Amino acid sequence: MPLRETLARVDADLAAGRVPIARQRLRGLVSSFPYDLTLRRRLAEVYRLYGDAAEAGRWMYLEEDRDAGETAAFEARYESPGWRMKALAWRGPETMAATAFAEGQLAAVRTACAEELGHPVDWDDPASYRDGLERYEGSSEPWSFSGVLAGVGCLVGALAFLAIWVNGVVALFG
Repeated sequence: MPLRETLARVDADLAAGRVPIARQRLRGLVSSFPYDLTLRRRLAEVYRLYGDAAEAGRWMYLEEDRDAGETAAFEARYESPGWRMKALAWRGPETMAATAFAEGQLAAVRTACAEELGHPVDWDDPASYRDGLERYEGSSEPWSFSGVLAGVGCLVGALAFLAIWVNGVVALFG
């Protein structure tokens, strides 16, 4: 579907209150046109409708007039430069950026990732910064008492539901 037609559908979705559908369309467009900063800006506007400052900051990260609070929320959610590289969903060299500010932001994230990992990284080669992603995946903290208690509670609830269901099936056919 052409860009103009998809944007018209985004506008119609937003006017009809179908925000999740508009968001999905815009995410697809950003994936197809990663260099188009206006699409990223529109996606940030949709995330503001959700009240998700981190995602709004993610999609406005390459804009000079970005909101400092949203940027801080994005950087807090995506702590490592590797995660930021993945989150920005950029492809190709930084020189493809529409503005000098965006080019500088992309170069800064890539450089920080390369320094953290100790080797060059490339926007087009996620394997080059995969080590930066694994380092922050999952928690290495031990189980907490409240976490174990919540898990046991969920298990008991599931077993009770299953017992009631089996009892109902037996009563129905027995």
